[in-house]
Amino acid sequence: MKNQVTKKLIALTGAAILSVGLLAGCGSSNGSDAEPAANPAESVQPADNAPETSQIPAETAQASAPAEVENKGTITVAASATPHAEILEQAAPILAEQGWTLDVTVFDDYILPNNVVESEEFNANYFQHIPYLDSFNAEQGTHLVNAGGIHYEPFGIYPGTKSDLSELADGDTIAVPNDTTNEARALLLLEDNGVLTLKEGAGLEATVNDIEEKKIDVEILELEAAQVARVKDEVAFVVLNGNYALQAGFSVANDSVAYETSDSEAAKTYVNVIAVKEGHEGDEGIQALVGVLKSDAIKQYINDTYDGAVIPFEE
Repeated sequence: MKNQVTKKLIALTGAAILSVGLLAGCGSSNGSDAEPAANPAESVQPADNAPETSQIPAETAQASAPAEVENKGTITVAASATPHAEILEQAAPILAEQGWTLDVTVFDDYILPNNVVESEEFNANYFQHIPYLDSFNAEQGTHLVNAGGIHYEPFGIYPGTKSDLSELADGDTIAVPNDTTNEARALLLLEDNGVLTLKEGAGLEATVNDIEEKKIDVEILELEAAQVARVKDEVAFVVLNGNYALQAGFSVANDSVAYETSDSEAAKTYVNVIAVKEGHEGDEGIQALVGVLKSDAIKQYINDTYDGAVIPFEE
């Protein structure tokens, strides 16, 4: 399956929507256009293993800012569709009042957003937590840093062909993400709920090889994160990242059979951040972006919109 990349140019300069259409490519901070990186890595693999990308239609909202607002420039951000791009859309008019244009490109994978920030084609990305960022840097030799924690998404176990963990039987399958940090998170949640036991000290680097004991002889099916929800009708349970649970139509509060609590160490560890190339975390535009995303208005939007699947991060 081809990865899809959607461009949403939020050139907010007032209240009227002037145009709706498809935009291709991406805008840099100096106003020039650039194409996404040609050879990004997939699932933390060498760059030449990247999937193809294709463009799909997206709405483009353009409005005119009051003349008295100084135009400070454009902030380009690579983001996952849900909830990241949705949250950024709410931040855009607030940034416009400060003189900033927010240019958001939506990606459906976890690799391209980091590559385009590393290459400085984009100013920032918003899709990942710190353990994944650190793992990506270590494996890919990139130089990305956390510019500010925005929210966390409770990891959850969701029903597939079965609706309660007590129904698990020998031979059942549970699907989990296969990237290093998210697989560990899924396995830790399964351990917390009595499905299996991990070797002592496995922690945030746990893989299926660290399973010491299974309470029931289940198969752990490792899949690329975006694919996990798509097999829910073929496996007993799926363990999902918050954004992919939302995209699959799951509610953490209403549909999960178990999820990370807000006071858990995992919730604090896996806060989703604005990531930038090292040395740019103090840039004026980045500081403005982080400030708006941590504002009371955005926190209220998150709490009102996501039914507990996304929770504002409080430092």
